[in-house]
Amino acid sequence: MKAITVKQPGGAEQLQIEEFAKPDPRDGELLIKVKAAAVNRTDILNRETSKGYLNNPILGVEVAGIVEEVGAGVEIEVGTHIMGLVNGGGYAEYVVMPAERAMVIPENLSFEEAASIPEVFLTAYQTLFWIGHLHADENVLVHAGGSGVGTAAIQLAKQIGQANVITTAGSKEKLDFCRSLGADVEINYKEQNFDEEVLNATENQGVDLILDFIGASYWSKNLESIKVDGRWVLIGILGGANLENVNLMELMSKRIQLTGTLLTPRSDEYKAALTAEFSAKTLDLFGNNTLRPVVDQVFAFNQIQQAHEHMENNKNIGKIILKVG
Repeated sequence: MKAITVKQPGGAEQLQIEEFAKPDPRDGELLIKVKAAAVNRTDILNRETSKGYLNNPILGVEVAGIVEEVGAGVEIEVGTHIMGLVNGGGYAEYVVMPAERAMVIPENLSFEEAASIPEVFLTAYQTLFWIGHLHADENVLVHAGGSGVGTAAIQLAKQIGQANVITTAGSKEKLDFCRSLGADVEINYKEQNFDEEVLNATENQGVDLILDFIGASYWSKNLESIKVDGRWVLIGILGGANLENVNLMELMSKRIQLTGTLLTPRSDEYKAALTAEFSAKTLDLFGNNTLRPVVDQVFAFNQIQQAHEHMENNKNIGKIILKVG
């Protein structure tokens, strides 16, 4: 089978297509004929450094495709259309997946749409509800609203959380799209001070929950934007990882709960439990178009370098998809 690997740590030019033997499913696993895979920032991390999260030499952590073979103890039938997270290996014609993570694709979705769901919607779900404990009528600030996780978080916060959503993005196009997904307040961080706009929108109280993809460069403004006893979940460091002259008393005085999280390195058991709850709460909503996957652009398998460069240029709204086969 054809699969995409990294020659050596570096830029998108290091991505290459190689031949591998088709994997065999073990007990409790599925062999998936991959129809579409999605590009994630964790893939870029694994491309750039030999200290990535995955031991699998083949990149890719989420796929959509057709079950071709099942291991012992699996009840899912051959031929079922499924989507889900894999432990690497998604950028390939075939991949194995733990059956506990398989989600049956709603009939109204294409493989490309389905591949855009698992990583970002599961990340957004765990961040909002498992970690962020979002409740109805609370105010949540979602940074990077036009990103894959951002577009998922806006929808989940509105449709499941019944919350008030404030979001930031860097262009009118992205902000308009965020509003179409349900955002209540949209802030252009390039033209406005988002902390001031957040306080204006919340009667100077601040938000109950922040989903922070940015990190260091937003630290001070996030502190201004969060209310007393607020929850702040750090899920990305696009704006840097290192802080200088941090006054921890500012966190203490507001009694802020600050939590850092990543989904990809978590255990198989955690991902299985998250997938089960997420599926029960959302698959019907995808089936009736209440929730919708957001596909920015679909690239051919041999355009993987361009797909990674497109993500690094940060112009996408929603997910970047790799068409396989």
